[in-house]
Amino acid sequence: MAIVVIGGHSRNVGKTSVVAGLVRALPEMHWTAVKITQYGHGICSANGEPCDCVTADHALAISEERDASSGTDTSRYLAAGAAKSIWVRTQQGQLAEAMPRLRRVLDAAENAIVESNSLLQFLRPDLYLAILDPANPDFKSSALRYLDRADALLLVSPLPEDAAWPQVSSAMLRKLPAFAVAPPAYLTDEVVAFVRAKTRLAQQSFGEKSTA
Repeated sequence: MAIVVIGGHSRNVGKTSVVAGLVRALPEMHWTAVKITQYGHGICSANGEPCDCVTADHALAISEERDASSGTDTSRYLAAGAAKSIWVRTQQGQLAEAMPRLRRVLDAAENAIVESNSLLQFLRPDLYLAILDPANPDFKSSALRYLDRADALLLVSPLPEDAAWPQVSSAMLRKLPAFAVAPPAYLTDEVVAFVRAKTRLAQQSFGEKSTA
């Protein structure tokens, strides 16, 4: 199997579109697609709505999306052809609590694609793509923490000559493979080919370990 993680430096940079696009472009992978959402204080992890019931036994929720027409991010995965679509919700900073159940989801998958930066704290995927838009000044701490582990960058706008973000090394960014993408797809044939090649290598390695 292969595990692919799609991250981004800020909100609304195209992460869900990339996940759905790859699911659609690579149907032979029979993807289990996972979205991880962490909520702050006063937000219910069960449904993402404001509440005051965030207690120790209400810290996480994991559910399977079954409606491909609801318009949610996880429904977009199903509509694109995912074999399964899973939504993981935890309180901010408590993803560790969800990991035993999430690992069982990933272990049961033929191949998995996950929309998250924070997952990289707990596992090393076979491929990590980081979506960056240099025109957006925001840079989440979780994205910065794992940026050096990216296998490639998806650039929504070109990297400027000077640093796009003061806290990010421009030299490091320029060393990584980079693909120009644009809305609404945030995906190109070149990106699909790159993912296909990398996941085939991961599957071959997994098969060799299984028969060793």
